[in-house]
Amino acid sequence: MRSSDILSHEPRVKPHLRALPLRVGTRGSPLALAQTRAFQAQLSRFCPVLDSMSVFEEHVITTSGDRIQDKRLAEVGGKGLFSKEIHEALQDRRIDLAVHSLKDLETDLPPGIVLACTLKREDARDVLILGQALEKPDPDAPYSSLPPQAVVGSASVRRQAQLLHARPDIQVRTIRGNVQTRLNRVRAGEFDGSLLALAGLRRLGLAGAAAVIIAPEIMVPAAGQGIVGVTVRADDVELRELLAAIEDPEARAVSMAERGLLAALDGSCRTPIGGYARLIDGELRLTGLVAREDGSFLLKSHIEGSAREAEALGRALGEELRGQSPADIFLD
Repeated sequence: MRSSDILSHEPRVKPHLRALPLRVGTRGSPLALAQTRAFQAQLSRFCPVLDSMSVFEEHVITTSGDRIQDKRLAEVGGKGLFSKEIHEALQDRRIDLAVHSLKDLETDLPPGIVLACTLKREDARDVLILGQALEKPDPDAPYSSLPPQAVVGSASVRRQAQLLHARPDIQVRTIRGNVQTRLNRVRAGEFDGSLLALAGLRRLGLAGAAAVIIAPEIMVPAAGQGIVGVTVRADDVELRELLAAIEDPEARAVSMAERGLLAALDGSCRTPIGGYARLIDGELRLTGLVAREDGSFLLKSHIEGSAREAEALGRALGEELRGQSPADIFLD
């Protein structure tokens, strides 16, 4: 499908796009559903043939990551746990496309599945959630908001490593569940604080829950954080072309750099890795991080170059970080 067809008030739609509704796979959390419906609304605005939300059929799929709530993902298989069953549904043609938080999407996708679209990035920064609000939090020293020996809930080895590197006195305990569940557990006093992505809070209308927003220079975000990605079957050419037409070019560039970094590091699911890219005056700047879970080792570095070479820049930085890190960090 040509761009002129998609932009037309009477788009030319090939047979498989006439076979409405489009079946959209998603997880069932409030955040996943909010992201899926925002994507559907954006696609509907762009393509007049999809001008009614009734042309979409949501398929809520419970993933392994959703079912396992008592362990950190690093202990039971890592990122793929949030997409395995969804991609099986794509491969079996039970759904036509799937909407994901890009940070939860594995670097190497299953055979026949491609990342067809990345949407405009929401704020990628992490935030500190506290049981008691602060009158004057210090954004330059965000962890000073936590008392000595504080108990912080997190399921992320990336966040844990960076927090413990700065504050080794803190105790990190596993917390799982959706955003609202985590907020409630902090408010109930089970934890002194927790760490969440600002992007998710904003998409749920809960940004006010953030006590301190942490600069990416202090806590490097996860690769893909704040970006929504859409996967489809590789052979679904027209749907891929339609989705490519609504893709955000900046999100594509920074995600390619960050995922290139992940691919080069190829760490185990227990390896704390951060990656955050942004475009500055047309040039891409990527920051990468590798650490130990306990915070005893932490290495940051960055690379700059043309956005056209985003993936190559990511791989180059990943190889540099790997070469400067202890070998045991990358062992299962």
